Amino acid sequence: MSLAAVSTASAVPAGAAPVPGGGSGPAAVSAVSTVPTGVEPVPEGGGSEPPGGSLLTPDAKRFGLSITSADLKRHLRRLQDIAGANDGTRAAATPGYDASLAYVADRLREAGYRVTSQEFKFSFFRETAAPVLRRTRPSVKAYVPGTDFRTMTYSGSGDVTAPVQGVDLVLPPRRTSESTSGCERSDFSTFVRGNIALIQRGTCSFQVKAEQAEAAGASGVIIFNEGQAGEGPADRRPLLGGSINTSTVRIPVVGTSFATGEELAVPGTRVTLTVNAESAPDRRTRNLFAESPWGDPDKVVMLGAHLDSVMMGPGINDNGSGTAGILETALAAKSLRTKNRLRFAFWGAEELGLLGSKHYVAALPPAERAKIKVYLNFDMIASPNHVFGIYDGDSSGEVPGATPPPGSGHIEKLFQAYFTAVGEPYQDAEFSGRSDYGPFIAVGIPSGGLFTGAERLKTAEEAERFGGTAGVAYDKCYHQACDTIANINDKALGVNGGAIAAAAFAYAHALELPGSGRPSGPQAPEGPEGPGKGAATPGAPDTTGPGTGAGGLRPGHDHDHGHGPGHGGLLR
Repeated sequence: MSLAAVSTASAVPAGAAPVPGGGSGPAAVSAVSTVPTGVEPVPEGGGSEPPGGSLLTPDAKRFGLSITSADLKRHLRRLQDIAGANDGTRAAATPGYDASLAYVADRLREAGYRVTSQEFKFSFFRETAAPVLRRTRPSVKAYVPGTDFRTMTYSGSGDVTAPVQGVDLVLPPRRTSESTSGCERSDFSTFVRGNIALIQRGTCSFQVKAEQAEAAGASGVIIFNEGQAGEGPADRRPLLGGSINTSTVRIPVVGTSFATGEELAVPGTRVTLTVNAESAPDRRTRNLFAESPWGDPDKVVMLGAHLDSVMMGPGINDNGSGTAGILETALAAKSLRTKNRLRFAFWGAEELGLLGSKHYVAALPPAERAKIKVYLNFDMIASPNHVFGIYDGDSSGEVPGATPPPGSGHIEKLFQAYFTAVGEPYQDAEFSGRSDYGPFIAVGIPSGGLFTGAERLKTAEEAERFGGTAGVAYDKCYHQACDTIANINDKALGVNGGAIAAAAFAYAHALELPGSGRPSGPQAPEGPEGPGKGAATPGAPDTTGPGTGAGGLRPGHDHDHGHGPGHGGLLR
């Protein structure tokens, strides 16, 4: 596609401020193109609507196939270089994040887009040293960070050696999730002040458990997974991570696997627990937006991906891959004369609880919110041991998620049509509100997207279907320093990059959109144990299975984002 500078600018998203050096002031755009032949209207409604594949015209497919993994990796190499020059991270409110935002903004501005940013305040969290969990009695054992245990986001700091005391544990676990460990004040009636509280996952949020333990005099908290065997989100044995959603807890709080928790539950166990962390309640960071001047400004098709990494790594799959996918789509679409308005969003502080997207949606006046007819989210699209997951917009899968807004099923069907057209298998991904689409579905905006898996293990069935290795995580480097350019699956990157572009083209030219005539108001509850891809929202009851913001894959995974500053552990 030829380079065409765009001189007219679209309306700036509510609450957004121009990025220095950006385009000219707002101007009305009246020119729209003729809708490509064969594009059919999208009916209103959710899962009962006709197949969304009716929008996958030959032009949409060709536009998707024009995106290559080489194009996308060019952006990933730049993000890798940025992380390398900034202490190995691109986390929100760090120089690495600011440099990432500047890179994306420059590319979009060069392509002629009106580029704006939106600043917001958030609670910052990072670990300043590696955590320690070491059993000193009855025998010595050192547990491995990221494998056996993980610091909870917003944990307090401390270096304590003390006896471990179980709190209302259910061992062995029952067949179904029933643990209420640490959820009631009475659970701590016999707790010895100064001990380290060992608490089982279940029922209430991690925040409630940590606060109850601290109030009872605990010197530290260890929360372990509940223990039920299963596949995907139903497996409550792997490493648990999450967020306590507040910086008011002053004692160290970590999550562990069920096996580690069971070991620590042995009477007479004593451990050393060390966490060195920094919290700041008033840091500032930014979201970034680019909007095409073409198309109806009252019919917005929005694509989003979070730009930040976790503190402990460069985040090239999570979520440089999604960032590259929508950035390259925007560059390819720069001169498309569309019927509907394209808007691209790069979210900040997703890894700390979807904070950028939540701020954006909350700040939108109702009239502006109603203009967004479709939201498409891309979080981890190139996992090395990938599956091709499509968010389950019609609730046809096996794992319960949020109630999808009407029209979300249409989006799912459009992606299914693309994967079918290019000869690739696909499966449902849990549509639970655990990535940046969560705030959009909560206000009734039809949403969808793609996800290739995070820390959960690939099943034998998935390995047969998608290739790769059964019994190995979709992304072994999830939320780790090794999430580098070497952690990218080129095939998954290219196929998903094409699907993103094809969907953007299809909805940009559609006569009708899934969100036309949708009801307003909240549609979907948020999840439980901590924000993020797979993390549920802290403070809510623990009603879902474990699970990278992206929701988990149906038969096998859920993307965890309330796990460490960043996404870290399952749960989510």
